[in-house]
Amino acid sequence: MMLPKKLFYAVEAVLFIAYNSGHGPISGRDIATRQGLPPRYLEQLMQKLVRSGILRGVRGPHGGYLLARERRRITVGDICEALNEDKDDPYMKGYGGTPLGGKIVLPVWETAQRQTMEYLKQVNLAELCEKALLQSIRKEAVDKMDFAI
Repeated sequence: MMLPKKLFYAVEAVLFIAYNSGHGPISGRDIATRQGLPPRYLEQLMQKLVRSGILRGVRGPHGGYLLARERRRITVGDICEALNEDKDDPYMKGYGGTPLGGKIVLPVWETAQRQTMEYLKQVNLAELCEKALLQSIRKEAVDKMDFAI
């Protein structure tokens, strides 16, 4: 089962914010540039994350996004739920296809989705940030530092 690309980009963007937090808001444009995405595309995802309480938007010349909760209190599953536009997908509720699809395939599909979501609900941003540190991934703030003496 492939997860949507938009979900991958959203998780990466939120992790980027979590990993680089502590230095003020991070602009959506900076994140989009790093991900190689059009800023308007990423902005739509970020607004859904703001509305769901995962991110907090900050306006102004030094604005951007911050986490709305502690890193350990945001899971990858939370991000998935925030972006799930198909909550009332007709295939999941009242499937009207063949008996093979409804009685055999659909339960397998629902079980796979439920187990995937259970796993993603166990992975929080604090754990992912720790993995990034262990792999010596540089923080954005370090990359932007420029000192002159």
